[in-house]
Amino acid sequence: MDKLTAYLVKKGVLKDERVIRAFAENPRYKFVPERYKDYWYVDEPLPTFEGQTISQPSTVAFMTQALEVGEGMKVLEVGAGSGWQAAILSSLVGKGGKVYTIERIPKLYEFAKRNLRDKKNVEVILGDGSKGLPRKAPFDRIIVTAAAKEVPKALIEQLDEEGILLVPVGVGVQRMVKVWKKGRREYLGEFVFVPLVEE
Repeated sequence: MDKLTAYLVKKGVLKDERVIRAFAENPRYKFVPERYKDYWYVDEPLPTFEGQTISQPSTVAFMTQALEVGEGMKVLEVGAGSGWQAAILSSLVGKGGKVYTIERIPKLYEFAKRNLRDKKNVEVILGDGSKGLPRKAPFDRIIVTAAAKEVPKALIEQLDEEGILLVPVGVGVQRMVKVWKKGRREYLGEFVFVPLVEE
């Protein structure tokens, strides 16, 4: 187990055994730009390209566990970033599952694609993720890694009947919202994310 995963377990942030394994299989240093390689294990967001960041590890741990991803699931991620979250999801869905991750910034798309090249169950797509990916819907799980002004209706519509959407909502400080297709909502605390850019 790498030192970041060990730290998150010790801190009590990482609790789920499957998620701990997924973190250990995908150490963050593989997804950090070269100039920040020395800081990969720090529990803080790190810059990537064009004003974007690779999320704080404890936030990634929190969101991944809240998403309740099972083997064989089909998952959509809005905001590929460096590809780290998608790699963790890839381990959780296993060979029988599929992860689609959308990135609108070409430089980040290329970076994520390169970082995820060995993940056969991940497809990296260049485009506007705020509209989801209707051609591949429905999804068992959808995770948004940038702040939306409100819960995107288009994403709820692309959930399977038992599906769950996890999205940070608000301006400035966001509330993490867990939305079930069947209508239930849960608020899971406050976070700070870069804004979700819509075209």
